[in-house]
Amino acid sequence: MESALADVLIGRTLDRRYHVRSRIAHGGMATVYLATDTRLDRQVALKVMHTELTHDADFVGRFIGEAKSVARLSHPNIVAVFDQGSDGQYLYLAMEYVPGRTLRSLLRERGWFPYREALDIVDPILSGLAAAHHAGIVHRDVKPENVLLTADGRVKVVDFGLARAQAAAGHTRSGMIIGTVAYIAPEQVTGGVTDVRTDVYAAGVMLWEMLTGRQPHTGDSPLEVAYKHVNEAVPAAADYVADIPPAVDQLVRAATSRDPRTRPGDAGVFLRSVRALRGTGDESDAITGAWMQQPTPGYGVGAGGGSTAGSGVAAPYAAFAGPGGDGFGAHDGFGAHDGFGAHDGFGAHGGFGGHGGSHTMVVSGGGYPTDAGFAGTGQGARHGGHRYGRHAGGYRAAEPFLQRWLFSRRLAFLAAGAAALIAIGIGSWWLTSGRYTSLPAVDGMPVAAAEQSLRTAGFNPQEGTPVIDNTVPKGDVISTSPSGRAVKGATIVLAVSAGPKMIVVPSVAGQTSVAGAVALLRKAGLTVSDTAKDVGADGVTVGSISGTTPPAGTSWPANSIVYVDVVTGMSLPSLVGEDINVIQGWAQSNNIQLSPVQVASNQPTGIIVSQSPSAGSPVAPGGTVTVNVSNGPSQVPIPGDLRGQKYDDVKHELEQLGFHVQGQQFGPGKTVFAVSPNGSAPAGSTIMVYYGGF
Repeated sequence: MESALADVLIGRTLDRRYHVRSRIAHGGMATVYLATDTRLDRQVALKVMHTELTHDADFVGRFIGEAKSVARLSHPNIVAVFDQGSDGQYLYLAMEYVPGRTLRSLLRERGWFPYREALDIVDPILSGLAAAHHAGIVHRDVKPENVLLTADGRVKVVDFGLARAQAAAGHTRSGMIIGTVAYIAPEQVTGGVTDVRTDVYAAGVMLWEMLTGRQPHTGDSPLEVAYKHVNEAVPAAADYVADIPPAVDQLVRAATSRDPRTRPGDAGVFLRSVRALRGTGDESDAITGAWMQQPTPGYGVGAGGGSTAGSGVAAPYAAFAGPGGDGFGAHDGFGAHDGFGAHDGFGAHGGFGGHGGSHTMVVSGGGYPTDAGFAGTGQGARHGGHRYGRHAGGYRAAEPFLQRWLFSRRLAFLAAGAAALIAIGIGSWWLTSGRYTSLPAVDGMPVAAAEQSLRTAGFNPQEGTPVIDNTVPKGDVISTSPSGRAVKGATIVLAVSAGPKMIVVPSVAGQTSVAGAVALLRKAGLTVSDTAKDVGADGVTVGSISGTTPPAGTSWPANSIVYVDVVTGMSLPSLVGEDINVIQGWAQSNNIQLSPVQVASNQPTGIIVSQSPSAGSPVAPGGTVTVNVSNGPSQVPIPGDLRGQKYDDVKHELEQLGFHVQGQQFGPGKTVFAVSPNGSAPAGSTIMVYYGGF
């Protein structure tokens, strides 16, 4: 299918702008082409998404969003993204075309670097990462394969943001997993939060590898390596290389700490430490010649194509040419692995190259593949579509394709790789999702109920240190750690509210303005109303500040409102129960207008039964106070024919009329001979009944 895709796009102009010239890489997510921008007349690397991915709207949205974020980055150590668009079913990125090689190919050639050269190389890498971190972008796939070394000695970091877009869409490719697992941070394995410190960890592992010539964690499977990242500390580089200064060793150990909190905060902090060790505190020129200082005899470097030998070598690369001086290899110019290869650049995992028909793989004496086109003398040639390699007995034609595969270890390696991928997929699912269970929602619940809910769900709740919270009531759960999902039986720490912060209300004595008093209270951390509260006070000037509500010295919740008290008049006393004649004299002497209203009441006539405003309210001079004055209880007639009747009958009759009855007996008899008062009496009053006789 992909060959058909290549045939369709080669020679075509996408979006009426990008003329596709040739395919230079193919991977699990995209195919990369060498194209010409017809508007600006320049070469670009055109990355075209596989059509099956473009049907995933979520993936397309994330990919476009990440591309826009990366396009905003402008830094000499980052491969630039020029454009993003689509033409029918083809979604593409137009990127800077950078001829060069990868740090991975340089590590294969050199093995390791003296610490000064390693610091020189990691400096511009961190510079590019720092620019991305400053812009809020996390790379998530920092590794030697994603670091390009250009012909003029510059360092370029590639694939910013693309790892995040791909991971979000759920597409897992073997190269990405295997290429990533050697540099993966522990929090990426355990499903924790990944941030800029994840890139710091990967850069630290990469620096460790440059210093020692090996990776800190190895194993029989990627899953075993990932396990070591989580459970084993990266060993000291000084244990493998004797001349590494302690300061460099300590910096690498800090960057590769399993705890993100003890790593440098971001690539910028890491970079400043590196420059301090290098003795250069100023901005780096992003150019390093560390890999161009020591020629390696026998490593042929060429233009990477055609039948021309030697003449296409860039000046800095000439230092690597073998003694023959005319060697050329498909892998070091625009070939599959070291230039813009499917494994090292913007191909399957971000490289600018692919497995072309001229690809030549030579296995060195140690059994490891090399990317040198031809090894030994540095001489080689390609004619008429045939490939030749120089051996001890002279030149011979390369083996046929099927023979190389069927009668070699490649098929076994492929089967082992497939099995490893299945194991990685199952293991990754288990590590990142399968073993986790959703936590019950306990936020806002009383702590006892929350603990019971978590125990029922199979977790071990533990109450943490109480936390002051101005919104969650005291004793309720604010949050849990971890939250969302956790392993069954895990300890869940509950953050329980200790209630709002309590603050002692300060005194506002001496403040001459409401604004000044409000500022003083807010400085203490209190919530203060912008509107003052009117209060009354005797002997205090109207308009002055008399205090606060609540009063000074009160321990008050920080989120409850405090009012500034402003005197607007005298404090009105309670007038209820006073005689109206007495209160009228008081009102006149205090310049208060009294408005009496007659009301029916059981109180004696002339007694005040209620007032408005209420007692304690401020009353300004000349203000009006309304009082309700009793006009006395209503009179109820007393029957006049009660004498001569039995006491019990008289008592019952009077109580039916609403009176209270008090009897006084004279002699053993029960006959009533007198009642007091006579005629009528206020409702509810007491009637004396006298009775007796013989």
